Amino acid sequence: MTTSKADTRDLIQTLSRSGDLILIIVALSLANVTHLSASSEEDAKTVAALDTKYQAAVKSNDAATMDQILAEDFVLVTGRGKVSSKTDLIESARKKEVTYERQDEEPGTQKVRVWGDTAVVTALLWIKAVPGGKPIDYKLWFSDTYVRTPAGWRYVFGQASLPLPQSESK
Repeated sequence: MTTSKADTRDLIQTLSRSGDLILIIVALSLANVTHLSASSEEDAKTVAALDTKYQAAVKSNDAATMDQILAEDFVLVTGRGKVSSKTDLIESARKKEVTYERQDEEPGTQKVRVWGDTAVVTALLWIKAVPGGKPIDYKLWFSDTYVRTPAGWRYVFGQASLPLPQSESK
């Protein structure tokens, strides 16, 4: 092992004398930054598609897809202060408590920000539905937080604004 350390030390000294060590360090650093940036962009695309898929699953009361995307400890907080768990949302979908005509992100409003293994999606959502026989039609802003797990990205926390006044939501 001493020989290996000595060989490494000799290599470093040789490379540093010629300036090659600095070039190698810079090249490796740039390659790593480029990889992280590309990886972050790919993660943003993946999470964006996953969030769009989730909204479609809610719209069609697709409990199986919702179950795959939601984390076990998922929490949703609405603008009116209602707190719902994964179980609450899955049960509502299974019972088809809400019939949706629209549950769609407004085109061009979705923004995904990625920080390592955490991503936040924000978008303007148009909801037109009939929950419990009473029609609703409004837009609201939401933030959905996703975390990378060994099983892939999972939706862990959602927060929605109050419905926007009709004049502001167009």
